[in-house]
Amino acid sequence: MAVSWRSWLANEGVKHLCLLIWVSLNVLLFWKTFLLYNQGPEYHYLHQMLGLGLCLSRASASVLNLNCSLILLPMCRTLLAYLRGSQKVPSRRTRRLLDKSRTFHITCGVTICIFSGVHVAAHLVNALNFSVNYREDFVELNAARYREEVGGLFPGLTGVCMVLVLFLMITASTYAIRVSNYDIFWYTHNLFFVFYMLLMLHVSGGLLKYQTNLDTHPPGCINLNGTHFQNTHLPEHLSDHFHESFPGGFSKPDELTQNTFVKICMEEPRFQANFPQTWLWISGPLCLYCAERLYRCIRSNKPVTIISVTSHPSDVMEIRMVKENFKARPGQYIILHCPSVSALENHPFTLTMCPTETKATFGVHLKIVGDWTERFRDLLLPPSSQDSEILPFIQSRNYPKLYIDGPFGSPFEESLNYEVSLCVAGGIGVTPFASILNTLLDDWKPYKLRRLYFIWVCRDIQSFHWFADLLCVLYNKFWQENRPDYVNIQLYLSQTDGIQKIIGEKYQALNSRLFIGRPRWKLLFDEIAKCNRGKTVGVFCCGPNSISKILHKLSNRNNSYGTRFEYNKESFS
Repeated sequence: MAVSWRSWLANEGVKHLCLLIWVSLNVLLFWKTFLLYNQGPEYHYLHQMLGLGLCLSRASASVLNLNCSLILLPMCRTLLAYLRGSQKVPSRRTRRLLDKSRTFHITCGVTICIFSGVHVAAHLVNALNFSVNYREDFVELNAARYREEVGGLFPGLTGVCMVLVLFLMITASTYAIRVSNYDIFWYTHNLFFVFYMLLMLHVSGGLLKYQTNLDTHPPGCINLNGTHFQNTHLPEHLSDHFHESFPGGFSKPDELTQNTFVKICMEEPRFQANFPQTWLWISGPLCLYCAERLYRCIRSNKPVTIISVTSHPSDVMEIRMVKENFKARPGQYIILHCPSVSALENHPFTLTMCPTETKATFGVHLKIVGDWTERFRDLLLPPSSQDSEILPFIQSRNYPKLYIDGPFGSPFEESLNYEVSLCVAGGIGVTPFASILNTLLDDWKPYKLRRLYFIWVCRDIQSFHWFADLLCVLYNKFWQENRPDYVNIQLYLSQTDGIQKIIGEKYQALNSRLFIGRPRWKLLFDEIAKCNRGKTVGVFCCGPNSISKILHKLSNRNNSYGTRFEYNKESFS
């Protein structure tokens, strides 16, 4: 399967360029800081005392400063949604980088973990060297008060606490824990506030110091009062002159007969603690993130009005609601917060219906998986309605308070900006496409989209009932408008014991579009490429990773029709 460089550059080029820039910044910071502490004259005596541990600890700290500042930016969801929706970033290829925000956040997190390990190991060596290499002539420079004492207690204590917090955050972020118990992930991840507070305290210890009087005390100079700060050599014709000047019978040594010049100390070395630079790195992103969180808190402090709650087959629940001045674009998602379920926990859900100029109603579909959604369902639906298999159940009652935060951007906003789009959904992954289909049902003419391939793969026949009515109405609409090729619907039932159909006379149009088994992706891409020669096709996927990987690979594949596929994937940030 040959890779098309044109498609590869469209899908991967900008992403890899940004990755290269990020790696280069990390390498440059590490190497520059390493050389500064290894060869810088102001750190001459400190380097003599600590050795390689000093260079590694400070170089890794520079990398940590950079990534501790960058890791917050992908979490500024409101800012990312503004950049995407306001067209402040005119290039679609550049806007697609915003879809990688979660990946970049994870990459920065892994980098922080790795270099935290390097930083801790280097400082353990430094603590040992401070004790072993204690020097009475450099009292200011020593972290220990006497030989064999372990100094730097306060920075060490805050460092240990930071490592413990980081360990909790990284272990609770693993896929297994996020799937089995999302509460643990959510609560531990919010410990990042504690982490940053400890970080600010950690750098205020002033453990490492630099020399301030390099002009009057060059490193390695000879003190005429008798202190020899380094094995510095004098030329032979100068040795007699300095022989008379050295007090205490400082006789002409052999080592003072080699070099051509000598450095003379005018005064004792003076040392001063480094000014902490970490706050310069993290203050901007941290203030930006805190300001956004405050804005989101104010924006979401008014509860929504729940219009209806519908129980769908296969443990899916639909909520329709209204909120004053709420606006959203197709493909965006919101974050639900129900204090009656959890005081702090909240979850993102893609909008399946967006408010328009004629109606203020918007809605989401929830798959009942996990403790939070189960408790949420029990509050909204009585037990008798939870077993509805085919026909939806609509319950009218007094609902608990529900707050929403958002909307936030997603890659599916771009699906209407392509002339041709391929939308692939797996199971409940159909939700982002539902809002797009609802938008096309209202009015498709304002958008650039002129052909939509919609592929939906489900394990059981009942799942298609979630949006069967919507698909039928949309299908009939375009037939009536003499645009039957505008939407190409293909439904795939991946697990079945025999031939099945979607029950109901009104679903006959969908039964003719229902296939048993899984899609033959390569043939599907070839057919789309053949029918859209020389065009750019937007590929959008929300479903299992197995499907996503296949589509990603096929999007980069070469074809003989000059068609380019641009791959997009749902990723909550």
